[in-house]
Amino acid sequence: MRPEPFSFRDPRTQPMPQTAAFREYMGAGWGPVDRTPDVIPGAAAAAGRHRELISAQFGGRTLVVTAGRSMLRSNDTEFGFRPDSDFVWLTSCQAEGAVLVMRPSGAGHDATLFIPEAAGPGGDDDTFYADAMRGELWIGPAAGLAEWAEALQIEVRSLEELDAVTASLPSDALGAGHAEPRVAGRVAESGELLVALSAAKLVKDEWEIGQLRSAVDATVAGFESVIGELPAALAFGGERWLQASFDRHARTFGNGVGYSTVIGSGPHAPTLHWTRCDGPVLPDHVVLLDAGVEARSLYTADVTRSFPASGTYSAAQREVHNLVERAHRAALAEVGPWRSFVNMRSTAYETIARGLHDWGILQVSVDEAMSADGQQHRRYLPSGTGHHLGLDVHDCARIGDERYLDEPLLPGAVITVEPGLYFHANDLTVPTELRGIGVRIEDDVLVTPTGIEILSSALPITADGIEAWMHGLRA
Repeated sequence: MRPEPFSFRDPRTQPMPQTAAFREYMGAGWGPVDRTPDVIPGAAAAAGRHRELISAQFGGRTLVVTAGRSMLRSNDTEFGFRPDSDFVWLTSCQAEGAVLVMRPSGAGHDATLFIPEAAGPGGDDDTFYADAMRGELWIGPAAGLAEWAEALQIEVRSLEELDAVTASLPSDALGAGHAEPRVAGRVAESGELLVALSAAKLVKDEWEIGQLRSAVDATVAGFESVIGELPAALAFGGERWLQASFDRHARTFGNGVGYSTVIGSGPHAPTLHWTRCDGPVLPDHVVLLDAGVEARSLYTADVTRSFPASGTYSAAQREVHNLVERAHRAALAEVGPWRSFVNMRSTAYETIARGLHDWGILQVSVDEAMSADGQQHRRYLPSGTGHHLGLDVHDCARIGDERYLDEPLLPGAVITVEPGLYFHANDLTVPTELRGIGVRIEDDVLVTPTGIEILSSALPITADGIEAWMHGLRA
């Protein structure tokens, strides 16, 4: 059980003395600890390149980007901290409460990172042993300022010095990142800076691509581990068991999950974001697994497969899967350098619409469904069919729909391709045998100078391939 901070509720206990002698006693007699931050090799150099990209766009302007703070879960408990992605992209630092200040200098900027000092023994106050949220006697040792500076190759100063710096910042300083009390009211969030940061991530560098490869590889292994847990899910654990199985894998082989894992079994599979994961897994279900491992660098994968819980698709399930596969392959064929995102999306939609029309589900022509005022196929595919991928599962989102869809993809872009079909159990427009079937196929795709590389290609996409893959894992 998690111990609670001291309370006066028990009259037999006494508070810690608020005396210099007691502080000296609590702060003395401690040996050294390792304060080296966990920084992935190559991360500091990548962040430096990213700062140069942004610096070149904002000559003469002061930039302030914040990591943010952990969020309250309930009462005196908090969610685990995950820093703002723009901040990470510029610093590769994951320290809570940290702030990056980039001040104009010559043709570029001087960058300084302000980080909370470690609340270890020997301080001037009782934080070390009396503060349950920051004190190292409660939460363990934190990286030191000098260690951060060495690891990140950037000037690092105490967060306590930030107030004096922000007080002298020019009125046109531009801000980005999560809310930070020390910056609030002094630096306004800048839409211009947010868009620039988002656009700069449209093309990943080689180090970033390596991180995404690692995240995808770990995700593929996580899918395999979920298949191994199907007997337990069928016997007693249900969707919760499979969700926990993937999340455990993600935490073991990465930082954790890149987003809330979706496990939709049977009638839950058509719900696009079924993160409740509180239903059973039955032998006649298709199980939709949409999950991604977030690497320790915080780059995430995003992969989906829809597999039969029994190991074998029914005829109706296979028919749905085959149509989604056709849409997936058609969409992949539209991805490449200098080709727009919208072409991939339109091709996927049209393939789905044509299949629905052939089945007699779509009561209008394919042309009418694809028109701006039609879109009847979207009842069964309400989502998009892909997105950019990186530090955020929906990366580059602030550039706006027009740029997102119409600008040509460049070599180094990493996107997902994810058509699907979602027939809800209570949808009376669907034949009875198709109700309660949801199928999505999602791959992570790198745009290269000559075409594409499917980073998640280790996972099969055909119905026959998925059945063979499952049987091989469970043999």
